[in-house]
Amino acid sequence: MGAAGIPRAALWLGLAGLLPFIWGAGTTLMPELGDAAREALGQRMVGPYVQLFYGMVILSFMSGVLWGFATRAEAGEIKWYGLSVIPALWAFFMTGGGPYGAGLALIAGFAGLLGLDWLYWRAGLTPEWWMALRVPLTAVVIACLMLGVMVA
Repeated sequence: MGAAGIPRAALWLGLAGLLPFIWGAGTTLMPELGDAAREALGQRMVGPYVQLFYGMVILSFMSGVLWGFATRAEAGEIKWYGLSVIPALWAFFMTGGGPYGAGLALIAGFAGLLGLDWLYWRAGLTPEWWMALRVPLTAVVIACLMLGVMVA
């Protein structure tokens, strides 16, 4: 077990999942790195663009995680399934309109996801350590997205 009883695999994979957000922030803060990466990897893989694309993927992924937690609810509690699809729908419908608007939408989406994480945790549908993992990961994601919004 890692910090706060988080299984090491969940902790390390969660931290690895931050890399595209951190990479996007780094290539935004360091234009020379962004220029070199853009030339080698393409526009979508640098700056706020990699954050936006990956952020939409992760919100959708987290919908699936919440759906899995919903299966632990008592039979007939459809609300947990309904709530679980919100992050994916948010990513799909709210992230258009360029890097500024999409970045703000993703920030709101990840903040809302943290609220859903808390609801599922409070209902006993997640592992006990869930919020100890989700709070710091979400804080880093939002900070990186904010940086992308500030320069967009």
